[in-house]
Amino acid sequence: TRLGEADALLALPQISGVRAGPVREGWSRMVLLLTGPYGVDRAGMRTDTGDGSARLDLALRPVDADNFAATAGPRPSATFGDGGKALRPLPRPEGQPTDPGHGGLDPGAIRDGVTEADLVLRFARELQDQLRRSGTVEAVLTRSDDSFVPLETRIALARRAGADLFLSIHADAIAEGIATGAQVYTISDEATSRATAQLAERHDREDLLAGVDLSHQDDEVAEVLMSMAQVETRPRTEALARALIDGLEEAGVQLHKAPLEAAGFSVLKSPDVPSALIEIGFLSSPSELAKLQSTEWRAKAQAGLVSAIRSWWREDAARATLIRR
Repeated sequence: TRLGEADALLALPQISGVRAGPVREGWSRMVLLLTGPYGVDRAGMRTDTGDGSARLDLALRPVDADNFAATAGPRPSATFGDGGKALRPLPRPEGQPTDPGHGGLDPGAIRDGVTEADLVLRFARELQDQLRRSGTVEAVLTRSDDSFVPLETRIALARRAGADLFLSIHADAIAEGIATGAQVYTISDEATSRATAQLAERHDREDLLAGVDLSHQDDEVAEVLMSMAQVETRPRTEALARALIDGLEEAGVQLHKAPLEAAGFSVLKSPDVPSALIEIGFLSSPSELAKLQSTEWRAKAQAGLVSAIRSWWREDAARATLIRR
């Protein structure tokens, strides 16, 4: 199947999700999320030398959970060495990650030739500059160009940056009706427990919790430790979301009629890093599209976010001092 024909894969009972993107120059990776434990009976790829297209043949068979656990994981490869881990573009920057949504093969929403990926990258770069000028926050971008970064890789980047907070920036579009104003999302209660289990099952253990080695722990232990971290992180996340809304409002930025929402966004899964997703506006509205392209409006919104982050930072540090006492 072609990468753009994910619906055909999702129609299969064995597959619940599909992700794809480049690994390095000349190579792409497709990740299939399975509905249960399966073993690989046959795998192969044929490439058409004429047009460069490729056909992947994969045969799966049901296996029990113990068999799956014993055989799961990347195989050594002459091309990818340790199974591809060393080839991931994961720098170790110092600072607070700002995450421009989408990018590369995922342009996000598109209106009048404007892509969400390009717009939020420009917004994030400008926000990064304002944060640096504030003198108190060092911001790091999860992507600095029009490249595709898998959702869970964005979490890994935040972990490896030693992040104190994580912001994912978007400018969505709706198919029907009109939506205007900025919104802030945190991860929902229901999604939190599911996300914890999924992270424990498939994420690199060094990227799950700061300062805790989970590489030799089973999934149940990892889930318990991450759940404990979430108990402390949740009120910090809620305070961050409120600060972001207050900062935008005080800067004169119009808010959505429901400015604070909760959902199961993958980029908000980090158990011990306060994380929020910001919809700065909606490309589906002509007036919203115009303001998102306005340098003056973006500067106003960015100033509100800088003020919010600095305010949250001071309050979070004060809360941490009280907890230690």
